[in-house]
Amino acid sequence: MSACTDIKPAVGEVQELRRNFSLFSVLGISFSLANSWFGISTALATGINAGGPVQLVYGTIIIGIVCLCIGASLAELASAMPDAGGQYYWTSQLASPRYARFASYLTGWIAWAGSLFTCASIALGVGNLCMGCIQMAHPGLEIKPWMSFLAYQVVNAACALFNTYSKILPSLTLFTLWSSIISFLVIILAISCKAPSHQSAHWVFTTFINRTGWDSNGIAFIVGLINPNWAFNGLDCATHMAEEARDPERIVPIAILGTVGIGFVTAWLFGIAMLFSIQDFDLISSTPTGVPILELFDQSLHNKAGAIVLLSLITVTGCGCLIASHTWQARLCWSFARDNGLPYSRFLATVHPKAHVPINAHIVSSIIVAVLGCLYLASYSAFNSMVTACIVLLYLSYSIPVLCLWLYGRSKLRRGPFWLGRLGWVCNSVLFGWFLFALVMYSFPPIYPVSADNMNYVSVVYFVVSAIVIAWWYASARKSYSVTHAGAHRD
Repeated sequence: MSACTDIKPAVGEVQELRRNFSLFSVLGISFSLANSWFGISTALATGINAGGPVQLVYGTIIIGIVCLCIGASLAELASAMPDAGGQYYWTSQLASPRYARFASYLTGWIAWAGSLFTCASIALGVGNLCMGCIQMAHPGLEIKPWMSFLAYQVVNAACALFNTYSKILPSLTLFTLWSSIISFLVIILAISCKAPSHQSAHWVFTTFINRTGWDSNGIAFIVGLINPNWAFNGLDCATHMAEEARDPERIVPIAILGTVGIGFVTAWLFGIAMLFSIQDFDLISSTPTGVPILELFDQSLHNKAGAIVLLSLITVTGCGCLIASHTWQARLCWSFARDNGLPYSRFLATVHPKAHVPINAHIVSSIIVAVLGCLYLASYSAFNSMVTACIVLLYLSYSIPVLCLWLYGRSKLRRGPFWLGRLGWVCNSVLFGWFLFALVMYSFPPIYPVSADNMNYVSVVYFVVSAIVIAWWYASARKSYSVTHAGAHRD
């Protein structure tokens, strides 16, 4: 391993959390959050209407390559500077001393907001799966927004409970990892074998479907990329477990890249298997259950009970995804609060002495996720815009430390066990370029012509987040915020 002169990697000086996460435990919680094949299954409607089979097949490949570069960029920094703060901590160490505090503060808020929005999107996805099963069992039921809202709140509260005691988390993450993989295998084998007929390879690999209203197929394809992109969201999850993992300099990078690798293989194979098994495309895209994948299961099995059982496997996988998301957002909130980056930071930075979890940060973050669910009642389009925002905000939080690394000089970084040299510069460039692409293109309305009901309000989300961040900086953080909890520093 090469040595450099300026930055010393170190994990927190004061150990408040248990180091009870092994490689497979960290990989389990990281993959449980991303769980790419689950993401493909729940967001199937967006993909099949904005690109169809071409979107799912080739869009997943494009996002897989991009996320490999993003994962490699995060892995380098996590190996060099393992810390529960992740990207905001790296920024504090790499940015110019003159701007380091504000840049780090900005990154921390953006990352935490992205984690909260991701949590909300997963809770809605799992809640809609539950409502879809109920509607299929009771065909006369018309799903109302308040029903989905209630399912959202129940799912969010139930999954939040699993993060109140640290001792069970490693075992739970291993369970969710293996249950996800087993469920994936069971579903693709059952559907592929039981489908009464199969689409041709020509249809699966060459058919482009544009039901977005956009005249340009290119714009329609880009709009649909949000589907596979969301399926790989939250790649920084493992970095925030650095203070609960053994040998995080090696474990965290493996977990990040393992998440991308397993995620791509499962998502791509799942998408192809489902495409081959489609019987009635129009009915799937307009199913009364609101869950296209459930309709696909019913068409293949000709058995509603069997379809509900298979969807239950996806629902359990989604619950594991939400539990991991709660772990992620709580660690981010707790770590950021240690540095006085949030209101009531002293309260949020409290770790329960027996449970060994940042209980206050977890409860407050979970309540915020519950409140965000109210946006769904007000406007479905506004809620979807928040989902889009979570992708772009997280990319921004990854890009800031990478930009600081460029300005600081990659050659000056004290490197960890995982280092890519010149290839790392290429990965960093892909990350930053993709952020710029997503910032612009994901702001396009998903459907054309545009109305108040289908407008993309992501710019409004950016404005609200920016207003909160700047307001708190001038109200308190510019005086109190300081990254002092870990030992890495400039010589």
